[in-house]
Amino acid sequence: MKLEGKSVLVVEDEPEMRRFLRAALGSHGLEIVEAATLGEATRRVTSRRFDLVLLDLGLPDGDGLALAAELRGFTGVPIIVLSARRREDDKVQALDAGADDYLTKPFGMNELLARMRVALRHAERAAREPEPAVEHFGPLSLDRARRRVEVSGREIRLTPTEYRMLNLLADHAGRVLTHRQIAQGVWGDSRTVEAHHVRVHMALLRKKLEASPARPRLLLTEPGVGYRLCEPDLET
Repeated sequence: MKLEGKSVLVVEDEPEMRRFLRAALGSHGLEIVEAATLGEATRRVTSRRFDLVLLDLGLPDGDGLALAAELRGFTGVPIIVLSARRREDDKVQALDAGADDYLTKPFGMNELLARMRVALRHAERAAREPEPAVEHFGPLSLDRARRRVEVSGREIRLTPTEYRMLNLLADHAGRVLTHRQIAQGVWGDSRTVEAHHVRVHMALLRKKLEASPARPRLLLTEPGVGYRLCEPDLET
């Protein structure tokens, strides 16, 4: 995934951080547009299209979560939160509001660039039609047309719930999904399904798909937040 030429809206109220991001990202050929307030960011996103949004949460005129929720009302643009808030609850709230990823300050530029590539790849994959006949995630193969799951060429039998969970994670491969998002996507109602139920079914799914369930390489955990499926095998 090449970043050169991509347009990025940086929503950040600290001038020093904006200067840092403008210089660092600009050196990789990215087009950077800045917004220092929630109101300015709202005007920017309603007047033009961006490839990606980098969003701080602590803005002088409101919380960045409001912008994330507003964006999800009309666009699937990737949103990466850059915030000093480190609590797991803050990460969960941001992801539930529609953010694709969450990076705590301070962060390394190489990590940010990697997260941006993942988010952009996911957005392009979601927009691509038709879906590939068979998707590959390391040794895992998912053939949705035939509802067939294989690991290293061996067919794996999944229950309907396990299959729905795997499909949901595959739809968002490389992106962390919260317990609430998984509950909503698999059971249809996040209010009546506790995080414990998600963990139990994830453990069962790992037993079938992972070579070593105690050290998963496919179905990865974001402690206190949720789970993600490793990225698919794609040409970069």
